[in-house]
Amino acid sequence: MSELIRRLFSLEGRVAIVTGASRGIGAAIASGFTGAGARVTGVARSAQGPSNVDYRVCDIAAAGAFEKLVESVFERERRLDILVNAAGVSQPPSQASEEERFERTLDVNLRCTYSACMVAARLMQRSGGGSIINLTSINSVLGFPGNPGYVASKGGLRMLTKALAVDLAGANVRVNALAPGYIRTAMTAASHADRAQREARIARMIIPRYGEPDDVVGAAIFLASAASSYVTGTDLFVDGGWTAKGL
Repeated sequence: MSELIRRLFSLEGRVAIVTGASRGIGAAIASGFTGAGARVTGVARSAQGPSNVDYRVCDIAAAGAFEKLVESVFERERRLDILVNAAGVSQPPSQASEEERFERTLDVNLRCTYSACMVAARLMQRSGGGSIINLTSINSVLGFPGNPGYVASKGGLRMLTKALAVDLAGANVRVNALAPGYIRTAMTAASHADRAQREARIARMIIPRYGEPDDVVGAAIFLASAASSYVTGTDLFVDGGWTAKGL
């Protein structure tokens, strides 16, 4: 590996926080950042997370909880360089009303992510700048049935990312959206297990398979590293070509 490539993609000396890090895409990104040299704190509500990161139990929707956690990381490390907002919910129909389901989804996926961005950006500015990566979805640009709150939250997060890229540029904080397609996680387990649903979804892809969490890691490292130093306010789709495919 050339010294230029190593320097561009290395996260050595960087301090990162990854929400939603207990499993799936968040856990893969947190572990991948560690492998790239970052000092990573993973955050989620679950009791356990990746063994190779500093894992903390925290509900980002609990008032003030995430802010206290971020400040504790900054106090310990004396800097904050990267925030990945991978925490999110997709609520199936349940005893809750559709209005409650909609409001809960927007609260976690959009409002809480906005709060996390603002808390982190304040400390990144004190560190000289940083990179915020918001996990959106192909749902951020396409209409999907049966879950309007999820589609609205991811579409809103896509545009919030662009707005914050403008607002935080003066603090030298880049903000980008990483938009996965169908990745094999707990959230997509039901559709993957159902042959008809799985085949219908794969038919929409150019690369004919569900992605794996590790497929998202390289894109996240790119957006977190110096390799993307001239990239902000953009959407990077990791979707097997779903959003590009026509006939």
